[in-house]
Amino acid sequence: MSESLFLSPEEQLERISFGCVDLISKEDLLKKLKKSQATKRPLLIKFGADPTRPDIHLGHTVVINKLKTFQDLGHHIHFLIGDFTALIGDPSGRNQTRPILTREEIEENAKTYAKQIFKILDPEKTEIVYNSKWLAQMNSIDFIRLSAQYTVARILERDDFSKRYKSQTPIAIHELLYPLTQGYDSVALKSDVELGGTDQKFNLLVGRDLQSNYGIDPQCVITMPILEGLDGVNKMSKSLDNYISVVDSPKDMFGKTMRVSDELMFRYYELLTNFTPFEISKLKEEVAQGSKHPRQVKVDLAKFLVARFHSQAESQNAEEEFNRIFVQKGLPDQVEEKRVTSVLQQPLNQLMTAWGLSQTNSEAVRLIEGGGVSIDNEKVTNSKLKLDLMSGNSFIIKAGKKKFLKVIVE
Repeated sequence: MSESLFLSPEEQLERISFGCVDLISKEDLLKKLKKSQATKRPLLIKFGADPTRPDIHLGHTVVINKLKTFQDLGHHIHFLIGDFTALIGDPSGRNQTRPILTREEIEENAKTYAKQIFKILDPEKTEIVYNSKWLAQMNSIDFIRLSAQYTVARILERDDFSKRYKSQTPIAIHELLYPLTQGYDSVALKSDVELGGTDQKFNLLVGRDLQSNYGIDPQCVITMPILEGLDGVNKMSKSLDNYISVVDSPKDMFGKTMRVSDELMFRYYELLTNFTPFEISKLKEEVAQGSKHPRQVKVDLAKFLVARFHSQAESQNAEEEFNRIFVQKGLPDQVEEKRVTSVLQQPLNQLMTAWGLSQTNSEAVRLIEGGGVSIDNEKVTNSKLKLDLMSGNSFIIKAGKKKFLKVIVE
């Protein structure tokens, strides 16, 4: 039964606003919540994702968790797959033009989205929509009329566009259209609320403006914090390959989480778990005082995430596997990864040189024959050994006492 039947609009607003960066505006949202309760009509909540890669990562779940809050309060989710806007490529936060995906790539990536979001959202309260349904039907006159709704000066107010314009970095015309096409999605869906990361704030506000222009009650805009990727510098992004996918195997999800820095792990606790601010503050205090080791706090985070997206049993198995590989065999928690393509029968000494584990092939031969090389903790002494790099396999090479490399074959 929906919690909205028991919670007042004010109580709903308190739950919704927790953890948000922007809420534009609280007064408008409270009015919508009151009207929703009076008319028994759930609010229409919009969130869009462009299928630039075939999987959803943990950065997306920061917003999806808030969608779940709306669902628990009885409201209806429009999960919009931007199959049309993906043809343009979202320029948000970009200092250069994105490469344009093909229709085939977009369709293939979009296929997996529905299954993934239902790891968090209730399918009974979620409607998946594709913006090609209305945008692909628009003709050139329609697009010119849409373009007339905004000025170039307003579009250039966007921070990323402004920087590129001032630095004379090229901005393609199709990029200028992106905020308008995303904003028009809100017109087509008559959204009451739209959610996104803080980097999407401009686009979300364009949707609000366009709704007003088309005579629709403007949507409220909610932005959520941006989750940093595994590099700890850039936002988690499929395009930057610094992400943890919600469909990663339990082993990979656990291992990637253990690569997060001690400083960043508390940020992950704040944005990806259901820990309260008090509980997180207590963890920080225990680590600072030395009563709890940072590694154990990180293990607990990894176990939480694997249990959420897989199961409690698989979370336990992933921890045991991690300990077997890294702890019991003396490997560091963080091992550099090398992604390679499938190749048959490659000499080990040549691969070691190519992967930076030795300066020369002859040095690699000496290291191998001297017993200084192991693969998955099995010592290798045959310098002429040839490896079959089969797609889907992975292994860890140890060269000498301090060099480790995890090789992932794609």
